[in-house]
Parts: sequence; C-alpha cells; structure tokens
Amino acid sequence: MAAKRAELGLDQPFLVQYWNWLKGVATGDMGRSFISGKLVFETFAEKLPATIELMLVSMLLTIFIATPLGIIAAVRQNKFVDYIIRALSFAGNSMPNFFAGLLLIYFFALKLNLLPIISSGLQGVILPALTLTISMGAKYTRQIRAVVLEELQKPYVLGARSRGVDEVTILLKSVLPSTL
Repeated sequence: MAAKRAELGLDQPFLVQYWNWLKGVATGDMGRSFISGKLVFETFAEKLPATIELMLVSMLLTIFIATPLGIIAAVRQNKFVDYIIRALSFAGNSMPNFFAGLLLIYFFALKLNLLPIISSGLQGVILPALTLTISMGAKYTRQIRAVVLEELQKPYVLGARSRGVDEVTILLKSVLPSTL
C-alpha cells in the first residue's frame, strides 16, 4: 500500500500534489485514470463529441420551448395561461435534474416504451436533452417573460398602440427584436 501511495505521489504534501497536477494540466498531461488506466485526456477527447451534441440539442430545445412560452406568458399576463406557464416553470426550476431524468425514464422509456433508456445516436440524446431542457427552459421562460413584460411597458409600444398598430405587429416587429 505504501509503494502504491508513493507511485501515485500521495505521500507528498497536498500543495506539492496540487502543484504537480497543475503543472501537468498546463502541459496537456492530465494523468492516468486510476480505474481504466487510460490517459485522462484521451477519455476526455473521446467523450467530447457526444457532450457537444447533447449541449447543442438541449440548447436548441430550450430556445424553441422557452421563447414562445415566455412570450405567451407575458402577452397573457395574469390570465389562466400565464398562471399555468408560471407554475410549470416554477416546478421545472425547483426540480433537481436527476429527479427529472428519472421521471422521464419512467414515463417515456418504461411506461410508454417510446424511447430507449440507453442508446447511441439521436434516440439516445433525447432523454438526456429533455432532462437538461426542463431546468434550463424553466429559467429562460421566466427571464423571457420578465423582459417582454418590461418591453411592453416602454413608451414606443404605448405610442404604437395609440396610433392603432395591431398588437401582433407591435410584438413581432418591435418587441421581439428588442427582447432578443
């Protein structure tokens, strides 16, 4: 055991261990995995494309879900739809990601048998992306609602309304570009 500690450098003081690790990372040497024995950088590089794919899919889903929901909640302020969207965004914001993931697996993979639990390709990205989208989408829905509400109170919107410009035109041509 003492030989293994010496081999791994664990017999040295913490600051020396940290400095050696930091020096290695700065030169591109992240060390070897204790479990697999592979270089950490190789493992990192191997998993990076899947991570980027997951990030892109979840970001796109977040944008395509949160933007319309935030706009609808702002336009229908203090109406039933607004209350429902705000309640859902509150629940999505409050729910831990691991719990949302378990719920999605339970319903979509086990009960409805629509998606695989583990798979490669696009089907394998759907459940993890939805898990990330729930929390991110909830946060962005609330932010977009707040920004659109603020923008709807600006003088140029009130001026356009007083000139008789249609609400949809005001929203699409004036409020949305300023909001985005």
